[in-house]
Amino acid sequence: MLYELWQNFIHNLFKPLLLFFYFGFLIPILKVRFEFPYVIYQGLTMYLLVAIGWQGGEELAKVKPAEIDNIAGFVALGFALNFVIGALTYLLLRYLTRLRRVDRATVAGYYGSDSAGTFATCVAVLTSVGIAFDAYMPVLLAFMEIPGCLVALYLVARLRHRGMDDSGYLPDEHGYTAPVKVGPGTAAQRERAEGVDERIERGIEEELEFSLEKREHPEWDGDTLQRKKAPLFSRAILQEVFLNPGLILLVGGIAIGFIGALQGQKVVHDQNELFVAAFQGVLCLFLLEMGMTASRKLRDLKLAGSGFIVFGLLAPNAFATLGILGAYCYANLTDTHFQPGTYVLFAVLCGSASYITLPAVQRLGIPEASPTLPLAAALGLTFSYTVTIGIPLYIEINHAVAHWFPSS
Repeated sequence: MLYELWQNFIHNLFKPLLLFFYFGFLIPILKVRFEFPYVIYQGLTMYLLVAIGWQGGEELAKVKPAEIDNIAGFVALGFALNFVIGALTYLLLRYLTRLRRVDRATVAGYYGSDSAGTFATCVAVLTSVGIAFDAYMPVLLAFMEIPGCLVALYLVARLRHRGMDDSGYLPDEHGYTAPVKVGPGTAAQRERAEGVDERIERGIEEELEFSLEKREHPEWDGDTLQRKKAPLFSRAILQEVFLNPGLILLVGGIAIGFIGALQGQKVVHDQNELFVAAFQGVLCLFLLEMGMTASRKLRDLKLAGSGFIVFGLLAPNAFATLGILGAYCYANLTDTHFQPGTYVLFAVLCGSASYITLPAVQRLGIPEASPTLPLAAALGLTFSYTVTIGIPLYIEINHAVAHWFPSS
């Protein structure tokens, strides 16, 4: 049995789809003078989000009214699990690393969210090996992106309440700068400062234009971050959490697919060349670019310490296994039947880390945190690990766990 599991694992590890990621990962290492145009990367990302959402919306239209409650409960389970995963990340980093608390809180937000790129890769791998999954899973992808944002914002709000300075240090951390006391005769100065803050916030809202490049490849400057700092839970921050371009494209695709299916216009059944046949090819190019980006992000881990690297590689396994067990328990308690691939996709949603939404939220609401460490962990470690080793491993874990729940 172990030999069979090993053979299946190796077989899934070297799918052509994943070889594109390996290829992209080697390009910076070999110092090849090649840059993937951002505008093409933006287009690939838009395509994947809309295609995933559209097909998911069509499948959602087939759901019987009696099954809606169980699906809604499954969505609620995923939402709650990602909250728990964000909190666990914050606690684990406390013991594994020496990161500042603001950086731990930010990384917790990244891991309490999910990754559309990892989800798309898993969908393609499951399709290539013939493992069926419930096609309404993009609905969970949309909802499970939000908890990480809320976890990070809540934790940072607590840290600011405890006296965190503008550089992200707390009073008991080395590097803390005590605030300058304001005398009683500076009311006018305070009013002017508040007015400046209001103008800054208005400027942030005006600059929130549709730009996936800024969100997915943020190259931030420290001084700029301080000038663009927005109050937590302000309208600008909430817009990034609930109305960010990636989430809106996904939800829009789901809505279009759902409405179209109700009217008898189905992209999947019509074998649409753009949104069905081209999906694998577009995903290969996407993984090529992601491999290059992940390879470059590894450089940012030099100062993070070995504990941070261990977390980025091993924690996704624990979170994914938690997701699989949670899904099986839910299926048994509610007498719901899930396709085998649904458990694997749910594991990916629990074990992956955001690299689209959270960077945008961090840019606006948590400028005190390091802009490089969370992305280095999410892309350089967790994304790289999950799309190469993680997905094949989760397939085998699901096979093993399925024997414990024969009725699912």
